[in-house]
Amino acid sequence: MDISVIGLGKLGSPMAAIMASKGHRVIGVDYNETFVADLKAGRAPVEEPDLQDLIHQAQGNLDATTRYDDAIARSTATFIIVPTPSVENGEFTNDYVIQTLEAIGQALRNKTEDHLVVVTSTVMPGSSSQTLIPVLEQASGRRIGEGLGYCYSPEFIALGSVVHDLLNPDFILMGESDPAAGDWLESIYKSVCDNDPPIARMALVNAELTKISVNAYVTMKISFANMLADVCDRLPGANVDEVTAGLGLDRRIGRHYLKGAMAFGGPCFPRDNRAFGVVADRIGARADLPRSSDLLNQYQSQRMNDIVGRLAPSGCTVAVLGLSYKPHTYVIEESASLRLIEDLHGNGHKVMAHDPMALDNAREALGDQAEYTADIADALAEASVVILATPWPQYRDIDPSLLAGKKVIDCWRMLDDSEYAGHCELHHLGAGILA
Repeated sequence: MDISVIGLGKLGSPMAAIMASKGHRVIGVDYNETFVADLKAGRAPVEEPDLQDLIHQAQGNLDATTRYDDAIARSTATFIIVPTPSVENGEFTNDYVIQTLEAIGQALRNKTEDHLVVVTSTVMPGSSSQTLIPVLEQASGRRIGEGLGYCYSPEFIALGSVVHDLLNPDFILMGESDPAAGDWLESIYKSVCDNDPPIARMALVNAELTKISVNAYVTMKISFANMLADVCDRLPGANVDEVTAGLGLDRRIGRHYLKGAMAFGGPCFPRDNRAFGVVADRIGARADLPRSSDLLNQYQSQRMNDIVGRLAPSGCTVAVLGLSYKPHTYVIEESASLRLIEDLHGNGHKVMAHDPMALDNAREALGDQAEYTADIADALAEASVVILATPWPQYRDIDPSLLAGKKVIDCWRMLDDSEYAGHCELHHLGAGILA
């Protein structure tokens, strides 16, 4: 099949490469000329595990351009993966999607063949029917259901595992304008996925609501686990891992995302959670649970600062290991580590920051609120307190001698007491650290 992918960023490039590696002829579109040049030259435009290998596999099927008319002329299905940034009240703005649909519509005026348009960017519930479809119809001079199909199909992926998540999704979420459009999109997914995921086909507004509901529910579980960790920190003999292991055995609850540790972050969880509250407000419903999750998440930085304050005086040096919002990515958006560093700096601490991938992004965001080093030994040398903030696998193998005499806050319970306790004062978060 001939497919175009609009947007060659963190999600678009992997999607284009995967589809091309499965035998589809794919052309990517982006105004970023560097992204386009990279893809045309067989280079990954963004850093993501396994992406470069896929691009090599896709050679001959993968092209890129900055021109919408070229891409639409050469494809019969178009996937839109452009940003929908949040505004101050937490609502997503559709400006980039609208601009993209207008450009696609203009290009479609020169075609008579059937065409499928799939919006993958996360949008507010009601957007497709109320705004996006009318824009596409007006720009193209065509009607949905009359040779023009429209679907809303967001992905559930995590940066650092995008390729795996796209190839092996838990399920496919599809909002469809009509059954023919849904059949068309389902056939594409079945040709791409390595597993055989269930496909949830539904009305557009239900798919839009499902997307933000999934993340609102997941963040609720994370916040509950972090609340338990806070309780266990203050309750003698308590251990959050034992508590959540027991909870997870109940089939009504399950084990996933029950890890009491640092706050959740990243480009999806916090904003989808807040957007749910905006939707509820707009229609006069209540969204107490997502709002409570957000409040508990914001509290986590204060919680960590209180712990540091108990362990060390103001002015001491604190090493923060891990700056990205999760391992295996350079992304720092809504990172709990960055909020923590801002608070530590504000409380008079000198902060040494280390991360395997996110140093440059963190430096750009935090400036002189920390000192940055790519060498773990350098980060630890002067520190009185060490915080293992992001569970990068590299931190499991820190030389115990580098931690000698230091107070270590192991937020993810990565370090083995038997190996490290003789060298440092090791505190596992969620295991009586304040008791």
